[in-house]
Amino acid sequence: MTSWWFFPPHTREGQFDEKWAFVGKKEKHCDPQDPQDAYQGDNWDHVAYDPEHRLVLAVVPGKRTAEHVEQVVHQFQQRTDDAAIALLTSDEYRPYEGAIHQAYGEKGSPPPTGKPGRPAQPYLRPPKDLNYATVHKTRQQGRVVNIEFRIVFGTQESVQAALEASAVSAQVNTAFIERHNGTDRHRNARKTRKSYCFSKDWNIHEAVTYFTMYSYNFCWPVRTLRQKDAQGHSVDRTPAMAAELADQVWSLREWLTFPAMQWD
Repeated sequence: MTSWWFFPPHTREGQFDEKWAFVGKKEKHCDPQDPQDAYQGDNWDHVAYDPEHRLVLAVVPGKRTAEHVEQVVHQFQQRTDDAAIALLTSDEYRPYEGAIHQAYGEKGSPPPTGKPGRPAQPYLRPPKDLNYATVHKTRQQGRVVNIEFRIVFGTQESVQAALEASAVSAQVNTAFIERHNGTDRHRNARKTRKSYCFSKDWNIHEAVTYFTMYSYNFCWPVRTLRQKDAQGHSVDRTPAMAAELADQVWSLREWLTFPAMQWD
């Protein structure tokens, strides 16, 4: 097992989404006046995903709130290289715009007016190289019949340039993280939509969420990441290997026992 890795990962795109699950009982059976129901009912995985390397970069389980969106965007920003990010995409959930603006915004100061009184407060402005777009899906009878996108930060030209340079995306999309949602539901029976295996306890639900999400990065070979070696043999790769965070497929034992802190 490798004992070191390069950091941050070589992430150039980010996709954000929320995946629904529930704890204890369905939301309609929860009593907002009952403190014991605070962690019951609907709970969502707020996920930041690298579509090129199939890498889960951040996950924040909990209620679907702007605060949790801010946390997952902030974690994504902290764990990646700002200069390398070419494109961010999400669905139309509105808190993402403010969270991305807050995480990536540059401080600006209004010019002095020469008038008496307090000077205007500094403000945040999106960087010129920040590209963020949202995906809008039109459904009829439960089926997607049309997909449109809206550019929030950036220009048509800069977003198109990011797509042309992308290794995986031909158009603005959230398809990769949505596909991973299905993979995680397969790996974590608690997230299956109709199941007796739903979580009964919030603490266990949260712990298993982190376990399945992050072990996937190091221990789960992804079929679409396979490569040929010098002899032409197919070689399995995990998301961590694709992102150059690891040099082999880790076993669960290796991943679980690897020290969280590394010392020189």
